[in-house]
Amino acid sequence: MESTKLETLIIEAADNGVVTVTMNRPEKKNAANAVMWDELRETWSSLAVDPDVRAVVMTGAGDAFCSGADLGGQGRDRHQLVSMNLIHQTVEALYSIMVPVIAKVNGVAAGAGMNMALACDLIVASDNARFSEIFARRGLSVDFGGTWILPRLIGLHKAKELAFFADVISAEQAAEFGIVNKVVPDSELDTEVDDWAARLASGPPLALAMTKRMLTLNASNDFKSALEAEGMAQTINFYTSDTKEAVAAFLEKREPEFRGK
Repeated sequence: MESTKLETLIIEAADNGVVTVTMNRPEKKNAANAVMWDELRETWSSLAVDPDVRAVVMTGAGDAFCSGADLGGQGRDRHQLVSMNLIHQTVEALYSIMVPVIAKVNGVAAGAGMNMALACDLIVASDNARFSEIFARRGLSVDFGGTWILPRLIGLHKAKELAFFADVISAEQAAEFGIVNKVVPDSELDTEVDDWAARLASGPPLALAMTKRMLTLNASNDFKSALEAEGMAQTINFYTSDTKEAVAAFLEKREPEFRGK
C-alpha cells in the first residue's frame, strides 16, 4: 500500500484501487483548519481525475471523524480569514467525485465534520460514533452543504430539528434518522468498511459513476429528466467493454473483471 503524509492528511492507496483519506489532527479531534481545507480540496480534486481510483474511504485519526472547523483560539481567526468560497469549493470537490465514497465514522462527526460525512455516498459508523449539526451552539448557521444535503436525506422537519437544537445524537439515533447506512461494533468497523470498499472497487467503474451522478442530480430533477438521463447512461453502458464482460461472465458462471472501459 502506497502512503502519502501531508500536514493534516494521510492518503493511502491500495492495490485494488481503494484510496483512504485520513484526517490527521487527532489532538484536535481532527478539527479542520485552513491547511486542512486546502489539502482536502486539493486531494479530492486530484482523486477525481485519477483513473486508478475505484473507491474512496474518508475517515479520521484517533477517536474522532471530524469535530468540524477549528474555532478555538487562533484557529477561530484563521477560520474567519478563509473565504466561504474556498469552503464551498472544498465540499463541491468531494460531492462531485464520480467514484463511490464511504465515510468511516469512528467517533464524533460534528458541524462541518458531520456534513462532510453526509457529502459521501455511504456512511458506516462505529457504535461509538456521535453526530451533531452543532452550528447553533457556536452562534453559527449550518454550512458545508448541510442545508442542501440533510433535508434531502431525512426530510425537512427532521433536518430542522437537528439544526435548530444542535443536539448530539448517537450512531443508533443517526441510523433511526436515516443518516447512516450501517452501525457496527467499533472492533468491526475496519472490516466492514474494507469489505464494502473492495466490493465497490471491483464493480463496473463507468456504470457506477453514472449511477452515482444520476442519483445525485435526479434528487432535484423531474421524472422525465431522470428517465432521459437513465436512457443516455444505459446507451453508453451497452457500448462499453465492461458490459460485454459482465454478460460473458454471467454466461460462463464466473465473476466479472471490470476495467472501466
